[in-house]
Amino acid sequence: MNPLSKPWIWSWLAAAAAFGLTLGLTSGRGAGELAYAALSFGAFAAIVGLGQMLVITLGPGNVDLSIPATMTLAATLALKAMSSDAGTAFLGLGIALAVGLGAGLANYALIFLLRLPPIIATLAASLIYQSIAIWSNRGLRIKPPAGLADFATGRFLGLPNVAWVGLGLAIVVWVLLERSVWGRMLLATGQNLRVARLAGVPVELVRATTYVTVAVFASLAGYLLASFSGGAALNMGAEYLLMSIAVVVIGGSSIAGGNSNVPGVWGAALFMFLVVSMLNSYGAGAGVRNVLTGTIIIAIVIAASTRRDRA
Repeated sequence: MNPLSKPWIWSWLAAAAAFGLTLGLTSGRGAGELAYAALSFGAFAAIVGLGQMLVITLGPGNVDLSIPATMTLAATLALKAMSSDAGTAFLGLGIALAVGLGAGLANYALIFLLRLPPIIATLAASLIYQSIAIWSNRGLRIKPPAGLADFATGRFLGLPNVAWVGLGLAIVVWVLLERSVWGRMLLATGQNLRVARLAGVPVELVRATTYVTVAVFASLAGYLLASFSGGAALNMGAEYLLMSIAVVVIGGSSIAGGNSNVPGVWGAALFMFLVVSMLNSYGAGAGVRNVLTGTIIIAIVIAASTRRDRA
């Protein structure tokens, strides 16, 4: 089989090309530092991207727009509970994951009980989560405990610790999709919801667990990002709304659902960081980066649609 036929290969090739172009701007200096930074910052995009990928796999119309607010709320409440005290890292982690669990259940309740489209439900919920974060934060920027900050910014075997967390989650998600009954039910639901229901798949249970999973992943990413950056900020998750969708699309997962590419999410996360680094080298602002990200997504969607029409 031609390796180029695998959709996720292209995100890694794009990341390699962006890495080479970025190094070209510096005449080849700082390759190790650039790779380390890409793995560090790409890990956060990969973690939220893995969750978003699962939701998008559910089929058309499924997307979670509450990821940034969930990240912010989880990080804010976790850091407030830890209050920079030593030995409270696991307490903060537990609170962050509990926030994710609650947010995921709330999102699905809005979708199932009120029959709201997922886009509307998660967008409305995000306003509530952000408001709670603002109320609880009150302008304070609490630092994470020193041990937690050291872990978030540290490395193991030469790789960032946050990258190890992201890689571990990627392996877990891949095993679930490829080897578990739940993974097969998720893919079946995304390929044809009505047929899956008629075949006895507990569709609503699959949808519920998926929306909970993406919220838990977002909460974990927020917890790690706040620990990595020295505190929780009210806008800390803003860039991950578009980013979480971009890494899924660029990574080769089908926007029509029923298909996912775990390796592609990581390749796309590295690619997006390297593109941002390259644009920063040219002095481009956030607006330019967002326009470019949107253009890339549109181009890939058009290309994917063209391939389906020809198939």
